[in-house]
Amino acid sequence: MDPSPSWRCADIGRAAVLALYDELILAPKPGLVSLLDSGSHDDMDASTFYRSLFALRHYFSDMAALGQQRAPFCQLQTCGMAAEARMQAATAGINTHRGAIFMLGLLCAAAGACLPFRALTPATIRDQLQTLWGAALQARSQQTSSALPGGQAVRRYGLQGANQEAAQGFPTLFETAWPAWQAAVNLLSPHSAPITDQQLQTVGLHTFFSVMAVLDDSNLAHRGGLEGLHYARRCAAQYLHAGSAFTPDAVQRAQTLHHAFMQRRLSPGGAADTLSACYWLDRLQATAPGRARQRRPTGV
Repeated sequence: MDPSPSWRCADIGRAAVLALYDELILAPKPGLVSLLDSGSHDDMDASTFYRSLFALRHYFSDMAALGQQRAPFCQLQTCGMAAEARMQAATAGINTHRGAIFMLGLLCAAAGACLPFRALTPATIRDQLQTLWGAALQARSQQTSSALPGGQAVRRYGLQGANQEAAQGFPTLFETAWPAWQAAVNLLSPHSAPITDQQLQTVGLHTFFSVMAVLDDSNLAHRGGLEGLHYARRCAAQYLHAGSAFTPDAVQRAQTLHHAFMQRRLSPGGAADTLSACYWLDRLQATAPGRARQRRPTGV
């Protein structure tokens, strides 16, 4: 793909908001909020996510602009903290998108750094992330984990959390999730024809379970300890082994796991963030803004 000067920071940011919406409406995702129900959460539902998305509508574009300016990491961090404050104000303190603010925010900054002379490919985005902010992210990953619940779980169980993932250039995203996404798309549409809504659900579910099978998801560890994390990983691996999302009963199997996760109060939020990043990467593979593979009305 040739570099695409038609892409702007605003387009990169809008793609991120739409990607978060795509993740929200995918169902069933075991334990997670969707338009159908609140999953394992008593304090939030789809309307909470809508309020959060509205509050974040400018944040991702701002991060892309900072990336285009090659801003130092401290400025990215300040922008992210301000976005988190807006999210909490919109949701009455409920954490809907803290992980996405961190992960997708960094990715938008890296995409902005590619403009206007580099193509917005996964490889160039990851390269810019590591080149420009890799040292700062590495230093951050070696600091004491956050006092937030997810950070406590990382420290308690010796997991590789979001900071460690970022310091390594998000290996789960680029080495597991995105290849799984591509494999699913190529299987369903080998001749690059536009995929249908039903096929996009299959792609999303396959990618989601591929991530959950390998990710050190601190949200799962916080809610269920190591036992909960390992249980979720085993469930994901079994789902993939049984044909993943490509069998006639794939949705029903995912729904059964959804109820099992709800009973255990498990919520794989880290996998959801990584899935959102895949939706975002897919949108950026268009030759121009607005021409990504997803043909679904979004309403955002």
